[in-house]
Amino acid sequence: MAKDLVFGIDIGGQSAKYGIVNMGGDVLAQDIWETATPPTDAKEYVDTLARALKALLKKAGVAEDRIFGIGVGAPNGNYYNGCIECAPNLPWAHDKVEFARMLEEKMGIPVKLTNDANAAALGEMKYGVAQGMRNFIMITLGTGVGSGIVIDGKVVYGHDGFAGELGHTIAVRDGRACGCGRNGCLEAYCSSRGVVRTACEWLETSSVPSSLRDVKEITSKAVGEAAAAGDVLAIRVLEYTGTILGESLADFIAFSAPEAIILFGGVTNAGKYLLDPTQKAMEENVLNLWKGKVKLLRSGLNQSDAAILGASALGWEADA
Repeated sequence: MAKDLVFGIDIGGQSAKYGIVNMGGDVLAQDIWETATPPTDAKEYVDTLARALKALLKKAGVAEDRIFGIGVGAPNGNYYNGCIECAPNLPWAHDKVEFARMLEEKMGIPVKLTNDANAAALGEMKYGVAQGMRNFIMITLGTGVGSGIVIDGKVVYGHDGFAGELGHTIAVRDGRACGCGRNGCLEAYCSSRGVVRTACEWLETSSVPSSLRDVKEITSKAVGEAAAAGDVLAIRVLEYTGTILGESLADFIAFSAPEAIILFGGVTNAGKYLLDPTQKAMEENVLNLWKGKVKLLRSGLNQSDAAILGASALGWEADA
């Protein structure tokens, strides 16, 4: 039987999304494993994920011997050695985990792995708003802040496989503690957790009326919805977040002179309340050389499909 399908897997801090993809980039079937309380043991995580993949094959009526390879996008995923290394948002991967090898042994199918943001960049380049672009930066705003840098049509991995950790550049000197162990990282302010931290801090220190005071659990989604309903504090939270993000993007532009910066992830669902201050701060802080030249775009792909499709592209390389 022809091996004409691959698995694409996007591993996040709170979920794992996975799908079966054909050569034309069609996601034939997909599912999500919610991991709000994920295993703390890597073997248990891989075992559970493997069972989920096999269950999806059965549900879709797809024979396992049609799967050519498995592509995985994961935080701190190393393209060169297939390991997930010191991922602060994955409690089972605080050390070096030989993830590709472990999953390959469990599934009996070749596995290729990269950083989750790099996978999203691959998906955007092949199927999204980056089609035809050879130089762009993908910024993923989710549980953490990731980035995929594409120069001359190729993802930049660096000498050790970890190039592109722009979420852990310093956005605020002597700022908040970040999960990586440093202080003031972009991730500590512009991830979904960062938005929640800002909202909670301001609710405690401000007397500004806000519907967020009546929300049982504050999330970045709740902040975005409150802003859309006219909540002043929520709007200010997103303006603050966008300003920090835009200032950092201005610095990133100086690094690689991209045609565009593409934003992806749940935090972008706040729409104009985040994107307008981001655009403003970026243009105000970028060197005159690039003012008005770099596009700020929101990913046009379905948030589940983008990372799955990008990871699936690696699946075709899995026997290399």
